[in-house]
Formats: sequence, C-alpha cells, structure tokens
Amino acid sequence: MNYEQFFADKIAELKAEGRYRVFADIERQAGKFPRALVHADGRDDVVKEIAVWCSNDYMGMGQNPAAIEAMRTTAESYGVGAGGTRNISGTMHEHILLERELADLHHTESSLLFQSGWIANLTTLSTVGSMLPGCVIVSDSKNHNSMIEGIRHSKAEKHIFRHNDLADLENVLKSIDPALPKLVAFESVYSMEGDIAPMKGICDLADKYGAMTFLDEVHAVGMYGQRGAGVAERDGVMDRITIIQGTLAKAFGVIGGYIAGSQAMCDFVRSYGAGFIFSSSMPPAVAAAARANVNYLKNHNELRIRHQERAATLKQRFREAGIPVMDSVSHIVPVMVGDAVLCKQAADELMAKHNIYVQPINYPTVERGTERLRFTPTPHHDDQLMDELVEAVKEVWGRLGLKAAA
Repeated sequence: MNYEQFFADKIAELKAEGRYRVFADIERQAGKFPRALVHADGRDDVVKEIAVWCSNDYMGMGQNPAAIEAMRTTAESYGVGAGGTRNISGTMHEHILLERELADLHHTESSLLFQSGWIANLTTLSTVGSMLPGCVIVSDSKNHNSMIEGIRHSKAEKHIFRHNDLADLENVLKSIDPALPKLVAFESVYSMEGDIAPMKGICDLADKYGAMTFLDEVHAVGMYGQRGAGVAERDGVMDRITIIQGTLAKAFGVIGGYIAGSQAMCDFVRSYGAGFIFSSSMPPAVAAAARANVNYLKNHNELRIRHQERAATLKQRFREAGIPVMDSVSHIVPVMVGDAVLCKQAADELMAKHNIYVQPINYPTVERGTERLRFTPTPHHDDQLMDELVEAVKEVWGRLGLKAAA
C-alpha cells in the first residue's frame, strides 16, 4: 500500500468538500487585544494587522498584566517546566495553590488540575464510568467530543437524550433499572449554538432518579455568576452538581482544565485516572498565571456585565443588518451560512478584504448543512470594531449572495 498517497488522498477529500482547515498564523499583541498581527505563507515578516473576532479568550485575560507578571516571576523562581507527572516529582506548590483557588471558586471541597479541559473530560468520565459497577451514563445529544470520548472509553452503558429536552431525559432515566448507578452528563453553555442547559430541571430529575450529575462549564466559567463560577452559580444549583468540569484556556486566558467536587471524588480520579497519572504536569508559571486570572475575575463582575452587553449589542446589530444570527441566550454569536464552501469563502474574504478574522465552523464540529461563522465579542471589542465588523459582514453577504435573515 502507498501510505503517503493514502494520506494525501484523505486531505484532498477534505479540500474537495470545502472542509480543509487552514490556520491563520497570527501574533497576539499584549495590551492591544483583540488586535493582532498576521503572517502569511509561512513567512516571518508581518503582513498586516487584523481584528480577532473568534477567540475563546472571552474576557481578554490572556493580556492581564497581573497574570503576565505572575508568569514571569514564577518562571524566574521555578524555571519553565514542572519536571514530570504529578506522581513523579511534578507536583509544584503552584499547582496546590491553584487547586485551592478553584475549589474556592466553586465552593467545593477539592479540585484537580489537568493539562486541558479535553483531558479532564476524557479522564473523569472514563474513570468514573468504567470503575463504578454497572454505571449507566446519560448524555445530552450535543455534548462535546471530549465527553463523548470519555463515555466511549468508559465502556459503560450509555443513553443519549435529546438536546436540553427534560421530558426525554426523564423518559431515559425511567427506563434504567433503579438499582443501577447513573450519571447525567451535560454542558452549561453549548458553544456552537450558544444555548444554555435547563440546569435546575436536570438537577431535579437527577435527584428524583438517584443519578449523579457531570457538568461541563468550560464556556461559562469566568463569565457567569457573581464570582464567575459559571451558570451553576448564576442559577443557584452549584451545590447540586456532583462533578464540575472547567477550563483555564477560555475566560481565564491561559491553558489547562480541572474538575471540582468532593474530596473523595477528586482523590478517586487523581488515584485511578490514567489521563492524570501518566501526563506531565502543568508548568508552575502557567499555574501561577491562571491563579492570578481566576482571582481577578472573582472580583471583577463589571467585566461580565460588559461582556454580556457586547454580545447582546452585536446580535442586535446583526439582526438590524439582516444577517442571519442564530438564536443564542449566551455570549456566543453564531451566524448561519449552511454551506461548507461558502462558509470558508466568507471567512477568507473577511480576512483578505476587511482584516477581520473569524474561523468557519464546519463538519464535524457542527452537522453538515449547518455550517456557520461563530463570533465571540469580548469586553475589549469597542463600538468602532463592531461598526467595522457589521459593515464588512454586510458587504461579504451581499457579494456572495448568502442567505439573509428571514
């Protein structure tokens, strides 16, 4: 078999479908976010300055001076690496301090750090699902890939309920042997549609049928609740969630993931979870920067208020301009295109002609026929940037003949 030809043919298939992903080579500028510099064709020289409209650095905390200083001073003190896994010389005091900060954020007994939110989901769900005898996992149909992979790797019995559908969730829970342990896995903010789970209703059903709850808050921590603990804090159900999973790579502006919950649960995952045991630990300077940002957002609710205003304003501006913004009750602003080739073309033209960077969202991230552009305004996207964006999108929409809002 010609292996290289196989690889090349599979890439050619993606290109023919319009799903081949091209990464913009950008250079963020601390203090100027969401402005960035862009390089082209692998060259080192800067081509132009752009406005970034698709970053998951939702609060702009990647440029927080307190986090930059924490990272710098900790690197000077510790060096740049942790030296191994947490089990083999890799547990640094900064890890302990960050875990305490996260447990305080969520009002839980404990928390546990991972290298990413993806690994946190995979490890926790696979460990709980595989080791809890007879465990049945009930999963929302739109759960993230990392949750799906964790459930798959657990080899536990699984059931899928229709997205955010409480009646269907109850029907599924009713069908399961009451004697079996159960876990309901769901997200708070679903990042492609921008909708939010009916959290109280899910917790009520979990209590009614004796199920644990696993909540992915990666697109909500830092952005919802009085202290930024997420939608569970905002909705007053944080104490009813068995396992809270979050990330440090989005609103908190750094990298890494975590779970929060009881001391026994976190210790169980720490002691049995392969994704934790066998992965090298987070550099202490990264942990210090994350801790600085978690602490900062706990105490700056005005940023969350500004963030929600910016998202609401952009949705309204798009509607007024006839742009088909999808219904969203969160900070996510998805605009429907519905065609993979046109979606990429629209994104390419916004970058080439208008210096606006937004990534096309295609299959498998979303279903075929629902391709979209996903805008994520931050507190730092001012009215001038928004004016420029709306005019640019209107121009591209008209020239490409894309479908307008109904």
